[in-house]
Amino acid sequence: MPSISKRGIDMPSSPIRKLVPIADDAKERGINVYHLNIGQPDILTPKVAIDAIKNLDRDILEYSHSAGLIEYREKLVKYYAKFDIDVKKDEIMVTTGGSEAFMFAFFCCFNPGDEIIIPEPFYANYSGFATAMGINIKPITSKFEEGFALPPIEEFEKLITSKTKGIFICNPNNPTGYLYSEEELNQLREIVLKHDLYLLSDEVYREFCYDDYTHISALNLEGLDDNVVLIDSVSKRYSECGIRVGALVSRNKQVIDAAMKYAQARLSPPLLGQIAACASLDASEEYTQTVYNEYLGRRNVLVEGLNKIPGVKSMVPKGAFYTMAKLPVEDSDHFCAWILGEFSYENQTVMMAPGSGFYSSRYLGKDEVRIAYVLNEEDLKKALIVIEKALEVYPGRKQ
Repeated sequence: MPSISKRGIDMPSSPIRKLVPIADDAKERGINVYHLNIGQPDILTPKVAIDAIKNLDRDILEYSHSAGLIEYREKLVKYYAKFDIDVKKDEIMVTTGGSEAFMFAFFCCFNPGDEIIIPEPFYANYSGFATAMGINIKPITSKFEEGFALPPIEEFEKLITSKTKGIFICNPNNPTGYLYSEEELNQLREIVLKHDLYLLSDEVYREFCYDDYTHISALNLEGLDDNVVLIDSVSKRYSECGIRVGALVSRNKQVIDAAMKYAQARLSPPLLGQIAACASLDASEEYTQTVYNEYLGRRNVLVEGLNKIPGVKSMVPKGAFYTMAKLPVEDSDHFCAWILGEFSYENQTVMMAPGSGFYSSRYLGKDEVRIAYVLNEEDLKKALIVIEKALEVYPGRKQ
């Protein structure tokens, strides 16, 4: 039998989805599974988006422009302007989800063997994309005890070699919920300029910043027009994960021109998804505020509940809708599989993402889990009870 490629062997499994077979088995046994493992909100998609699909007046579902519908990109220009991000429609490349935007950015900015520095823990799929393209991630560890703040810039300097070509941040951060300050971003700006690096910035969660914290886009950092590549998506903003529409945004014309070659090779992003995303930009301010308030309430319920469980600790996220929680366990991979496959409380269990999958450094995150507060407050309260009851009897609990 032919063997699969080394890339296929080296490609890491998703820590977010790898426990799906155990969850499916639990459901077949009639157990209710609270899915806190994945950023799939139960928030309603804007009605204007649903109506745009329902009332579609087209005889042909044709290819769109490879860079995306012109109407949609023109509306995105106005959307970004609300956040003081000044870009033109030709600086926006519509992609098949944020995932394709990552891929285009990696393809266009880095060669096989290049190195990119990423603060860990980080969104697990960054590792998968880098592995597939032969790019080496150099992790720099942000610490739970410090609220996952940006590591000292001196630590970045220590990692930079002749192969270092970029720094990649997620702001607000998935999986930690941390939001980088203006001071931290300006520190990154200085090191990017000093070493002539790319700064890739995943800003998918910009709408969700809490407690009077303000999001600052990497595109607003002075003097970085040729360095910044922004990654975006409508999946979380409008609860539209399934339409697979994202964006790559850069003022660097060479990056956009190179990305166009890849965009043309895949022909076009999803037409129906773009139609829904374009309509979503007309969603009311009431919709946006309601969604924001809902996530704020969920955050408070989850974090307060976690910190009341003996041995559990959770920082208060400043943004996004995730928290990295420390559990009194030796191996969160085992615990997450055990609670799904071997434990239930009142016919309920919980699915979480093991923390180790969000670190590139070995042995880190073994007592952490990422929890997404994407379910309503009542379900979160029930899930918290299940976690507490599970930890009371878990055989691998730390003494």
